Amino acid sequence: MMMAAGALAAATMVVTTSGCAAGNDSGSGSGGGGEEVKIGLVTKTDANPFFVKLREAAQKQADAKGAKLVALAGAFDGDNEGQVAAIENLVTQGVKGILITPNSSSGILSAIKNARDQGVIVIALDTATEPADAVDATFATDNLAAGVTQGKWVKGALGSKTPKVLMLDGTPGGTVDSLRHKGFLEGMGLSEDSSEIAGKADTNGDQTKAQTAMENLLQRAPDANALYTINEPAAAGGYAAIKSAGKESAVSIGSIDGSCVGVANVKKGVIGGTVLQFPAKMATSGVDAVVAFAKDGTKPAQSFNDTGSMLITDKPVDGVESKDTTWGAENCWG
Repeated sequence: MMMAAGALAAATMVVTTSGCAAGNDSGSGSGGGGEEVKIGLVTKTDANPFFVKLREAAQKQADAKGAKLVALAGAFDGDNEGQVAAIENLVTQGVKGILITPNSSSGILSAIKNARDQGVIVIALDTATEPADAVDATFATDNLAAGVTQGKWVKGALGSKTPKVLMLDGTPGGTVDSLRHKGFLEGMGLSEDSSEIAGKADTNGDQTKAQTAMENLLQRAPDANALYTINEPAAAGGYAAIKSAGKESAVSIGSIDGSCVGVANVKKGVIGGTVLQFPAKMATSGVDAVVAFAKDGTKPAQSFNDTGSMLITDKPVDGVESKDTTWGAENCWG
């Protein structure tokens, strides 16, 4: 029943758009026989702004290359069965390549293998598979490094204060969630059992859940002075709880995402610093790789391709590279 539900959810989320006609001057969108290149995209959900941006960028690049994009998504964050059904759907439709942001880095492996065995190139975006060589290539943020940057900034923002840290995590077991969490602690110079950690809560990256979780955490640790957040919606929810408690000047908030809304929140002081990612670059690189493969069988030379990240803050600290919110507004989710 879960598989059927996932398949139905995936099937109802199809987005197909034809690009320019194959056979244009560049021929970049044509396979060896001159046929239109069909590219599949499978995101974790179709509602999260990050994946909306990724899909829009993939569509724009597919149009530019004369290719056709078929976009599917899981029904919710963590819907591995929905993504499995989406891959099977896309293979049946005859795509040349599939771009996927895996909900489960290991749970999706069998479906990916079946697609590759049928000659489909599979490229991970945003989230690497485990093992990494289960796909032909990955274009993603180095989330461990991004977490380290967030942690270093929060530590620097605290100055000489002894950290009392609260953590608003994402989804338990998620690869990206785990890497960011681990990186933040590394950047702070802490471990999971450090006494400086006053509380943790899972939020699934949801603003409302984050606000409720933060309200509860503040009741247990009213003197907290630092907040880790898995993403900017969680940061906004955490800030709402902090503001309601009258503690907005007492807590340094770090985050990761780099959306235009997130950058604006840094400028307004809602978030102290956020690590900007480049989902448009991930999507564009992925589309280009599938088109190249369709044209002459070329595959990306590197297994993991770091699409970069940059700390955005108007309160820079020594030893941590950053850009201000003006730069951030010009480059958000580029």
